[in-house]
Amino acid sequence: MDISERKDLQGANLQGANLQGANLYGANLQGANLEEANLREANLEEANLRGANLLYADLTEANLQGANLQEADLQGADLYGVDLQGANLQGANLYGADLQEANLEGANLERAKLGGAKLERAYLIEANLQGAYLMEANLQGANLQGAKLGGAKLERADLIGANLEGAYLIEANFQWANLQGANLKWTYLIGANFKEANLEGAKFEGANLQGADLERAQHLSVYQLSKVKTLHATKLDEELLISLKEKYPALFEKPE
Repeated sequence: MDISERKDLQGANLQGANLQGANLYGANLQGANLEEANLREANLEEANLRGANLLYADLTEANLQGANLQEADLQGADLYGVDLQGANLQGANLYGADLQEANLEGANLERAKLGGAKLERAYLIEANLQGAYLMEANLQGANLQGAKLGGAKLERADLIGANLEGAYLIEANFQWANLQGANLKWTYLIGANFKEANLEGAKFEGANLQGADLERAQHLSVYQLSKVKTLHATKLDEELLISLKEKYPALFEKPE
């Protein structure tokens, strides 16, 4: 039987299968073994792939809109240009996966493992990345406008030119991250850690930095911080702290 005609493939062993362009709309692939499978341009919209093994699978330009990939293993998978709009990737393993130019608008990536993942120019508008592990991930040029990244681990992440406008980054860890030219306007950065981060040219207009740690942050200027909403209880290097308190004392007042 043509695999594309089957909708119940729960627990099926499809390791290395060639499913290029297959129509698996709404298919049940829960717990299926799709390791190294060819799913290029396949239609997996609203498919159930919960707990599926997609280790090193090729999903280039596949349609996974609204798919359930909760706890799925996508380590090293090729997801270049894939459409994951509204997909559930909660707790999924995406370590080292290629998600360049992927559409993850509104996707649920809570507690997802994205260490070393390639997310250049990915579309992550209003995505949920709370508690996600993004250490050494490449988010260069990614659009994270309105995304939720509370408690996310972004140590050594590459966020050059990333758009984080209006994002929720409460207690996010940016230690050693590269945020050169990033857009952090109107972001919620309460309690965020920026130690040793490169903030050259980063835009902080209207950002809430209450309680954030900016000690030893690199290439950070008085001008950049003069545009923020608040610096109440923010940790700063002494030179910056003295200059800002002298010129902009209102920034250190407790916000209402």
